[in-house]
Amino acid sequence: MRAGELVGRAAYDLHGRRLGRVVDVVVRGDFPDGRLRLTDVIVNARWWSRAMGRLIGGERPGGPWAIRVVARAVSRHARQLPADQVQLLPPVPDFPFGPPGA
Repeated sequence: MRAGELVGRAAYDLHGRRLGRVVDVVVRGDFPDGRLRLTDVIVNARWWSRAMGRLIGGERPGGPWAIRVVARAVSRHARQLPADQVQLLPPVPDFPFGPPGA
């Protein structure tokens, strides 16, 4: 599975409530087999999420004050959620943890 297959898809919680769109993914490699695994997805609930996403750096923005203000405002509605607590539409085969035995 590639990140591009997930980014931009509509995300829903397990009860069917819309959360927004996937703008980024989090992978970790601290598993015994040493492989990277998708653990979380970053979901943004606002309309501009497809254009800006999380990549603007709102977590710890640096630079001039105007850049910091805009970065915080744009990323305010981004949330990091465990991948197993999110449903995607249209569905992605083997989401969130890949094919069995992988």
